[in-house]
Amino acid sequence: MGTPASPDRHRGPSVSSRVHGRVTALVDDLVATRRKIAALQAREARLLAYGVDLALERAAELGSSRSGSDLGIREIAAELGAAMRVSDRTVQNRMGDASALVGRFAGTHTTLERGEIDTAHVRVIVDAGAGISDDTARAHYEQLALEIARHESPNRLRPAARAIAASIDPDSPTRLRRLATDARAVRIQDLDDGLARLVADLPAPLAYAIHDRLTQVARHVRDTRVAVLGDEQNPAEPAPDDRTMDQLRADVLSDLLLTATPAAHGDADVTTRIAGRVQVTIPLRSLAGTSDEPGILAGYGAVDPALIRDLAGRAPGWDRVFTDADTGLPVAVDRYRPDAALKRYLSARDEHCRFPGCRRPAHACDIDHTIDAARGGRTDPCNLAHFCKRHHVLKHDTAWTVTQRPGGVLEWTSPTGRTYNDNPAPTVRFTPDPEPTPTAAPF
Repeated sequence: MGTPASPDRHRGPSVSSRVHGRVTALVDDLVATRRKIAALQAREARLLAYGVDLALERAAELGSSRSGSDLGIREIAAELGAAMRVSDRTVQNRMGDASALVGRFAGTHTTLERGEIDTAHVRVIVDAGAGISDDTARAHYEQLALEIARHESPNRLRPAARAIAASIDPDSPTRLRRLATDARAVRIQDLDDGLARLVADLPAPLAYAIHDRLTQVARHVRDTRVAVLGDEQNPAEPAPDDRTMDQLRADVLSDLLLTATPAAHGDADVTTRIAGRVQVTIPLRSLAGTSDEPGILAGYGAVDPALIRDLAGRAPGWDRVFTDADTGLPVAVDRYRPDAALKRYLSARDEHCRFPGCRRPAHACDIDHTIDAARGGRTDPCNLAHFCKRHHVLKHDTAWTVTQRPGGVLEWTSPTGRTYNDNPAPTVRFTPDPEPTPTAAPF
């Protein structure tokens, strides 16, 4: 019998010892860094919660208003959002979350401040315990959940926290489910490369039923096409369909919502049925054939020129916006069924609400006089802009003010005196052509 081979026979010399020391240092550094980040996030939560306290004081100063009792928090959220370059709606939501954390889950906030957990653990603990209304019961739940959170990942914590909440307050799951159902919604998120994500928050049974229905129809479409499009020379050989089930489900969903005919035909067939509002910006150079600049879908960004040309040719309800090559501002707008020319121009220039950070589309906004018509304000592009209901109210009922500058720029001044410029969407996207590189004269 031969001599057994050494277990380190094929290893390099002392590779393990050299690397492990650096890995240990890396782990220690990462853990320490995460603790510091958690402490800063806890401080941010405390500051945002303090913002809620200030908003309540401001609401008391403003008194009763036709705009409701949240005017104070709107005003302060707008100030914070503009300063941080974040949507004020996002800031207001974060202020509410921070106030709940600091006020109702103080133990969790303190543990975050010490860096023993991170914000993912916090979200799980707050979400699972939000339905416990009794302060003593909630504190007991929080203590038990934190014991697990210090040693487990957020994913492992989630089912445990729900179980603890249900054992302490059996009615909590029902209240949470009712709150979640009230928050059902459909949203859209921009993605890269010409895609957008349609998100529907629905009761779980409905969501699963819809997904199952899409799967059934997708399979039926696939099987039907295989039967119809088989190889003529060999009918037993099925015709290939390169689409995955995910792609088929997506096509069926588009068909059902836009055409009510679930044939999974794809984009080219559903564009003729589009009834929504779609605005496409066409650079003059592209129209003249001297440039390959992409078209711009309002509120999204660059879209494949070939798709834009196809859509513009098929769907009669598209706005066509022609832009100046040097400024990016619209120079003309047309439509097969036109609205008032001024409204078309403003819609093309603004695309969305003109408060900094807001992306509410123009068709869902009011056209507002910067200087009131009753005070001599003119009804022309230099004195008009789109504001959503929220920011329309903010302009009229709080200390926020706005001034129009040349080129469609809106200068907002906050109650604390800070100024923030909001530029028209086309000028934000515009990038000037680079200067030509000088070349040496030939000899």
